Amino acid sequence: MKKVFASDFDGTLYFYRAEEDRKLPKENVEKIREYQSLGNLFGLCTGRQVGGLTPFITGFVEPDFFITSSGANIVDKNYREIYKRGVDPAVADALIHEMNPKGFRLTLDVEGDICVFAKMDYPGKYYVISGIEDCPKGRIHQVSIHTESLEDAAKYAKWVNDHFSHSVEAFQNVLEIDIAPRGCSKGKGVNILREKLGEKYGRIRLYGIGDSINDLPLLLASDVSYTFPYAPKEVQEKADFIVDTIVDALDHSEREEIGEED
Repeated sequence: MKKVFASDFDGTLYFYRAEEDRKLPKENVEKIREYQSLGNLFGLCTGRQVGGLTPFITGFVEPDFFITSSGANIVDKNYREIYKRGVDPAVADALIHEMNPKGFRLTLDVEGDICVFAKMDYPGKYYVISGIEDCPKGRIHQVSIHTESLEDAAKYAKWVNDHFSHSVEAFQNVLEIDIAPRGCSKGKGVNILREKLGEKYGRIRLYGIGDSINDLPLLLASDVSYTFPYAPKEVQEKADFIVDTIVDALDHSEREEIGEED
């Protein structure tokens, strides 16, 4: 049975508000490399775009898979397509016209590339657009909104789900709102991955870890799930284990003895 570990990124593996040498802790990187060296698979399951990950992990972590944009864009270690879904451009346009005037920062994932509406301090590639007509060609996998408070994030996530539930689903991620095609989620993403990897490896033992509300689908879809003492209460209640760091979770997964009956 193949062990597969799916990890959230922000607040789980990477800490963008930390000091520079603690954003991607060395011990996290070393443990991931050890885990993979034993024949296990490790990948990311995140609301970020592919282009929102590569500048920060290249040279440190080499994921075996990427579940990005809340499951709407799934690729393998070489960025080859596993599964892709797109937001209806008319819905994306309506969301832009509704949210841009409120002063929130909007980001679009277009085939893994970042599209924003103003220049930003960012180490990777991105496009500055004025609307969907300026986007690169391809699917809009997700629309993300950065709000200024938990209350705004909850309020506008509900608004999106109330008004566009026929087409998309909004997931609150702390101050972020990730809006993906209806039916997509981190949980759906890992289930698609489980099926794909099962074709190659047979039975899969799936481990998932995350720290926020939008990680609940991932935790519920995993055979073994982990979260942290700083996660919201409802996330802690659904996880199998509360750990201090991802290193602890990887160590538990690494040491867990499993048989064919599991």
